[in-house]
Amino acid sequence: MKKHNFSAGPCILPQSVLLKASEAVMDLDNNGLSLIEISHRSKAFVDIMENARALALELLGLEGKGYKALFLQGGASTQFLMVALNLLEKRAGYLNCGTWADKAIKEAKIYDDIYEVGSSKNANYNYIPKGYEIPEDYDYFHCTSNNTIFGTQMKTFPNSPIPMVCDMSSDIFSRTLDFSKFDLIYAGAQKNMGPAGTTLVVIKEDILGKVSRKIPSMMDYKVHISKGSMFNTPPVFAVYTSMLTLEWLKDLGGIAAIEKENEKKSRLMYSEIDLNPLFKGFSAKEDRSDMNATFTLENENLKETFETMLKEAGINGLNGHRSVGGYRASMYNALPLDSVKVLVEVMSELESKA
Repeated sequence: MKKHNFSAGPCILPQSVLLKASEAVMDLDNNGLSLIEISHRSKAFVDIMENARALALELLGLEGKGYKALFLQGGASTQFLMVALNLLEKRAGYLNCGTWADKAIKEAKIYDDIYEVGSSKNANYNYIPKGYEIPEDYDYFHCTSNNTIFGTQMKTFPNSPIPMVCDMSSDIFSRTLDFSKFDLIYAGAQKNMGPAGTTLVVIKEDILGKVSRKIPSMMDYKVHISKGSMFNTPPVFAVYTSMLTLEWLKDLGGIAAIEKENEKKSRLMYSEIDLNPLFKGFSAKEDRSDMNATFTLENENLKETFETMLKEAGINGLNGHRSVGGYRASMYNALPLDSVKVLVEVMSELESKA
């Protein structure tokens, strides 16, 4: 039985993508060689990399607007450091709205002064800070669009007077936004785009080259741009599979089309959480994430029964993060609406048994 995969990451991927990626591992485009054994300098892989980068810009609506797309190694956690190395000269402002935002602040502090413009840490990150001001004399403003662990999501973004950097690891390509408001976007592929091993970075080139420090080559965005994202051997499988996922998304009708499906899934999920007295949502209602629904079971005596029912229904990856507890339903782009329906049916059936 194919399971209903609510894992927070690595993410669920479209079946068509998994099939084509697995075929390419054996033989890429019938050329007699595996994707993972061809030269990354070969025309076959250079074309893959260029297509992946072009698709990212196209889907985000950033073609011809001064942006470059990169597929790099090291995960989004490496970007915590790279952002500061490349952009931080004197001081930067960070919005602290979750575990990963907090980690980004910690890494940036290695290099210079960091100011938290707002924080929800005092409430275990169950809401998105609002009403904060972004100082005009700072180098950049950093925010995190979606907090996987806590199930919160920024519904609006400020009109920043300084370059705006956003970690979109867990909701990239999931909803329509004016992406030109951001000067740098980064996202680990394994949350909503592909397998672990690569991170998408989209940069407006004119924000680079303004810090006085020397930047190690591997950490310099300008170096990676100049080498077409292949300064060193790229993670070929992760890039290829991400490219396939972006092609799948484009064929569906792009971000606008998938946003409608994501809204259906989240409405169904949160409706059950709110109407079923056995469950309680963790995050503030106005800040609820369309990607990650976090909730707890009010009666712990029903925990064993509920989890047995989940297993019998083929539901996987629903356990919440240890810092929140309870359950977390991650509803990334490739998760079918039918999987959410199955989960909601189990939750409803539990109520009838209680």
